Amino acid sequence: MDKTDYGIVNLQLKGLAEAEKHWVPLMANASALLWETLKDINWAGFYCVSGGRLVLGPFQGKVACIHIEKGRGVCGTAWEQDKTQLVPDVHRFPGHIACDSASSSEIVIPIHSEGEVRAVLDIDSPSLGRFSEDDRAGLEEFVKILEENIAW
Repeated sequence: MDKTDYGIVNLQLKGLAEAEKHWVPLMANASALLWETLKDINWAGFYCVSGGRLVLGPFQGKVACIHIEKGRGVCGTAWEQDKTQLVPDVHRFPGHIACDSASSSEIVIPIHSEGEVRAVLDIDSPSLGRFSEDDRAGLEEFVKILEENIAW
């Protein structure tokens, strides 16, 4: 599989962020950008903290879970631990939530505002071990760009 050029992807995100800072259109375009540029994925999008749980935000892919409790599944764990979760096999992840049974690996990165987790970026793949440390570094930079530009 070809490596993703996160330098180009992140430059494109910066351009999108210059055009609009409101969280809805920026996250919508960010998820579309990931959907178009990452190979071998079946879901890319966001869950936003609202009312004490994660609520489905802008995304690309199949219908998804609407609410996720803190500490539950990969997304809820990323929120609770405030730490990127790179999961090579979601079927071995305790408490994994199978929104799409085709998903086999996942990466979830917390997004911050004013020192608090406000959302998570969630990307799924139908392939085991799809996400690498290069993906982690590139996507954490992607999230940093969002954190620096997004208007909640």
